[in-house]
Amino acid sequence: MRILVVGAGAIGGYFGGRLLQANRDVTFLVRERRAAQLRETGLVIKSPIGDLHVPGPPLVLAANLRQPFDLILLSCKAYDLESAIESFAPAVGPGTTVLPLLNGMKHLDTLDARFGAKAVLGGLCLISTALDKDGRILHLNNTHGLTFGERNGQRSERAQAIFAQMSGAPFDGRLSDNILQSMWEKWAFIAAAAGITCLMRATVGDIHAAGGTDSARLIYEECAQIAAEAGFPPGDPTRQVSLTSLTTAGSPLTASMLRDIEGHGRTEVDQILGDLLQRRKAPPAGFSILAMAHLHVKAHEARRKRELNS
Repeated sequence: MRILVVGAGAIGGYFGGRLLQANRDVTFLVRERRAAQLRETGLVIKSPIGDLHVPGPPLVLAANLRQPFDLILLSCKAYDLESAIESFAPAVGPGTTVLPLLNGMKHLDTLDARFGAKAVLGGLCLISTALDKDGRILHLNNTHGLTFGERNGQRSERAQAIFAQMSGAPFDGRLSDNILQSMWEKWAFIAAAAGITCLMRATVGDIHAAGGTDSARLIYEECAQIAAEAGFPPGDPTRQVSLTSLTTAGSPLTASMLRDIEGHGRTEVDQILGDLLQRRKAPPAGFSILAMAHLHVKAHEARRKRELNS
């Protein structure tokens, strides 16, 4: 199976690198700057699971894509989706499967409109990674899961073939019979985590120390209610794990969106917070912490845009 990983950043580089480690046929679609860096240093992963160095990983530039691939593994930032689609579109043929690992659900509509719903699987990853100044991929915890599946719940031949490619690779690959449920559960959690840590500009532990656990619970319940209105209420085990993660004393947990704000970078506010709010069918009974968090991050985006243009 020929696999094209779009980008060799913190997510795509990690899972693509692990697939290469398992001797899978992987090529990274990269921009020239990243290509030059990888040619010089190789693909480097620093991880508590085990480090990896791949000298001279297989690379391709968008201008040089000539033939379709069997699988497109897509893990770009949601705000880069349109440009990513233009870059990998020449690699999509009649038998190509697109497996996106983006947050939220809005990207599915965009990919469906371009390539057709039958070509697009559902997927998500559970991992904390970052790129350092030298382009090395830093794996920041012991979790590295990639879950995917057909959106209709069937165990198709292509899904099982993709799962076979992941089996034996050093990460936790899982084929799901209800991938949309898993995607909604993750969305509810990351929206709550992004919302509360960005709004407070603090870790979960700091919010707990300040007496803010009720606010953390309320924003999660607000997000979970929107998921329920869409037909995907988080299950009780997921709900308990999510609430515990958002209210644990001393926890260093922050959302990547907060790290983007602190680095004066662009955020996925529209896809993670804004789109979730737009899908809300009934307003909350009281004050909406989610709406306030969305406003807070949008104000950051407005300030950032103004400063870039000044």
